Amino acid sequence: MNYSDEFLKEMPKTDLHIHLDGSIRLESMIEMAKNSKLELPASTAEGLKDQVYKEKYANLGEYLRGFQYTCEVLRDMENLERAAYELAWDNINEGVSYIEPRFAPQLLMDPEKGIEMEEILTRVNNGLKRAQSEYNNSKAVKEDGLPPFHYGIICCAMRAFGPKGFSPYYTNLFSSLKYLKSSEVISLAALELSKAVVELRDTKGLPIVSIDLAGQEEGFPANNFKAAYEHVHKNFMHKTVHAGEAYGAESIFQAITECQADRIGHGYSLFMPERILDPSIKDKNTYIKNLASYIADRRTVIEVCLTSNMQTNPEIKSLKEHKFKDMLDNRMAVSICTDNRLVSNTTVTNEYRLAVDNFDIPLKRLKDIVAYGFKKSFFPGSYVEKRQYAKNAMLYFDKVAKKHGVI
Repeated sequence: MNYSDEFLKEMPKTDLHIHLDGSIRLESMIEMAKNSKLELPASTAEGLKDQVYKEKYANLGEYLRGFQYTCEVLRDMENLERAAYELAWDNINEGVSYIEPRFAPQLLMDPEKGIEMEEILTRVNNGLKRAQSEYNNSKAVKEDGLPPFHYGIICCAMRAFGPKGFSPYYTNLFSSLKYLKSSEVISLAALELSKAVVELRDTKGLPIVSIDLAGQEEGFPANNFKAAYEHVHKNFMHKTVHAGEAYGAESIFQAITECQADRIGHGYSLFMPERILDPSIKDKNTYIKNLASYIADRRTVIEVCLTSNMQTNPEIKSLKEHKFKDMLDNRMAVSICTDNRLVSNTTVTNEYRLAVDNFDIPLKRLKDIVAYGFKKSFFPGSYVEKRQYAKNAMLYFDKVAKKHGVI
């Protein structure tokens, strides 16, 4: 079916997998760095696109290189609040009604400068909340009937981090715990994060809705972080995990069993038997078939990031080769996401454009994908409130579809 750009932009959308520190406006980043007296690899948007934020990357490592500069800029709390505010408006302006920006607050902490987790999360919430208030009190929502804007914050724990990295928090942590193995230090940092976010949610009312596990999968299995995930699970907080982004299906299995993940970030490698490295898995095709069926039956949403996967998996020659097709064929619950608006140079509307242009997505299936974004969100309210919000969003979807002659 042919969907116009106008329809895709106007239909209600969500972004359940969007990294705040990978989605700064490039021009704002340059200005922020200048005001904070920080040096970037280039002083112009064109220069940064040429040297850091490219259209194509050699591998995941090169893709992640740009985060060292965004994180450095965001350690200025004024910059951080501004970035959150602008991110909200960037989404609002393309018809995105609900987002769950995620980032690793520990990467932004700097104990020597007094930058602690509570201030970081409060600043992010301030920026998002200001944009929400401005938009939800506007004529577009009050009189024209557009869906109101809402959000929840996801905090990422890191699977891996070296002792001499760019993060003051992790550098200090490795120094103070020098007799522990690297994996043990990282696991303790994740547990500290899980305890902090539950407390800040419960005592400060911050809309922290989930934790995530990001970073290098290979060599850093999910079961290293079981204690952190058990803590948030016991305190009624949702859970998502980066899994199957650059490692095999067994990583996804660990995410849903060891970490009890409610959603899976990326899941790209689910249908790739050649990426399974666990020697105990003898029949890889049967393992994948059973795992995919289990995930589909549980309606565990896969947070699909098409452009990002193309950039970090250069062996993909055409988007039509993306395993999104297998996800659709296996009737899996999926949600279209950006991953990083800056690093991947994309928008939610653009990701939907890529999806409908490269895969067979009739209107009913498209509506299902949009609906999963709302229904499987970690909405920071009661289930009844989320259900009503999702229902209203889908009623608006029908209205937009009729307006554009899709139905």
